[in-house]
Amino acid sequence: MTGITVSSRGGRGARVRVSLRQKLPLLAALVLLWMMLWGSITPLTIVTGVVVALVVTTTFYLPPVQLSGRFNPFWFAVFVLRVLVEMAIASFQVALLAVGPRGRHRGALIKVDLHTRSDFILTGTALAVSLVPGSVVVEVDRASTVLYVHTLGVRSPDEVEKARHHVLSLERDLLRAWGSREEWEAVRA
Repeated sequence: MTGITVSSRGGRGARVRVSLRQKLPLLAALVLLWMMLWGSITPLTIVTGVVVALVVTTTFYLPPVQLSGRFNPFWFAVFVLRVLVEMAIASFQVALLAVGPRGRHRGALIKVDLHTRSDFILTGTALAVSLVPGSVVVEVDRASTVLYVHTLGVRSPDEVEKARHHVLSLERDLLRAWGSREEWEAVRA
């Protein structure tokens, strides 16, 4: 398969070779995004979407994301359903905090050391945490895979640990669906 050579912008002059097969999911996602932005599926939007996707992926360097090669659709559906349910429940909890008495609510900034070393799982966990109302990832330390999460409604050290455990359980569920076997075995026990 033909590869696309992408130059590194890190100043080292190293060249990373990314095959077209590795770029296809990104290209397809960018074309889909382009069609959604224009709100139509016509030959013109598809062709211009492909052109824009190729220009973006060759102009702007993005390091290739290493996937585990393992995907379990059932556990991914369970993960998505869990996040949707948590979004609905947390929406009501945040609404109650908003209409409740003022000055009685506290938040906490919590450091969560993740088990994964995968950028993909790190990003997925951070997105899941931020999608649930009442919590937001304020910083990501990619090198040591640490998330700093701000959480509402935390009043005690036990609730801090509960919030930390919640983030780790989201990571665990995502690893079950999409993580490498080694990482899943490490958090499964």
